[in-house]
Amino acid sequence: MEVWKDIKDYEGLYQVSNLGRVKSLKRKRKGRNNSICNVKERIIKQGKQPNRYYYVILSKKGKRKTHLTHKLVAIAFLNHIPNGQIIVVNHIDFDKLNNNVENLEIITQRQNANKKHIKSTSKYVGVCWVSTEKKYHSRIVHNGKRKYLGRFDNEYDAHIAYQKELKKITETIASFI
Repeated sequence: MEVWKDIKDYEGLYQVSNLGRVKSLKRKRKGRNNSICNVKERIIKQGKQPNRYYYVILSKKGKRKTHLTHKLVAIAFLNHIPNGQIIVVNHIDFDKLNNNVENLEIITQRQNANKKHIKSTSKYVGVCWVSTEKKYHSRIVHNGKRKYLGRFDNEYDAHIAYQKELKKITETIASFI
C-alpha cells in the first residue's frame, strides 16, 4: 500500500510516498501577470542523473530547488536529518534507482564507504587490485578528499598503509577534542 507524507519545508505543496514517488498537490498559485492558476494534483516525473540517482525539482515562492528522491523518502519515513556526509542514506540492494523505503537505511559515511559485503577485489577497506598494473592500490577518503597511499605488491601491505593513515587521522581528530 502506498503511503504519502508531506515533504519537509514544502508542506501543502508536495508529498513523497513510501514507494519513492513524488507528487504535486492541488493548489492555487500566482501565474504570469499576477493571475491565479489552479495546479492539479499530479505525480512528478523524476529526472535521473547519469548512472546515479533519481531527483525532482520542487518550487516554492518562485524558487526552484533540486532534491534527490531517496533523501526525501528517508527524511519523511526514516526521520533522517541531513547533516552533510556524517550520516547518509544507503540503498540496501545497491540499486540507486530503488527508492522504496524498505530498501533505504540510515548509516554512517564510514559504514557506507566500508561496504565489505560488496563483491570487491580486496578483503580490506581502502584497497583494490588494479589488474592492468598487477598491483594493489591503497587510498583513503577523509573530509570528502581522496588521498592516494600508493601501489603495493601484496594486499596486506596496502592494508597496512591504509591503517597507518587512518590512525594518523584519528589521532589528529582526537587532539582537537
